[in-house]
Amino acid sequence: MSVSASILVIALGAILRFGVSLSGDLGGVSVDWRIVGDVLMAVGAIGLLLSVGWMASASRRADPFADRYERTRPPYPS
Repeated sequence: MSVSASILVIALGAILRFGVSLSGDLGGVSVDWRIVGDVLMAVGAIGLLLSVGWMASASRRADPFADRYERTRPPYPS
């Protein structure tokens, strides 16, 4: 999940949790929209943490073969 998708899911969860007062009945099953909002916010927060962590670790990765080519090249052209 990307950062923007995570923020979108958090915002949707916050809207359901704090901004909507629905009382719904889906085919005989009562739905508590506040719980749905809490779950969406939690999933969005976890996705945000994972995507930021992935981006931070990807920026520290280097080409493991970059220095190999530098060492095999002669220092001066012949």
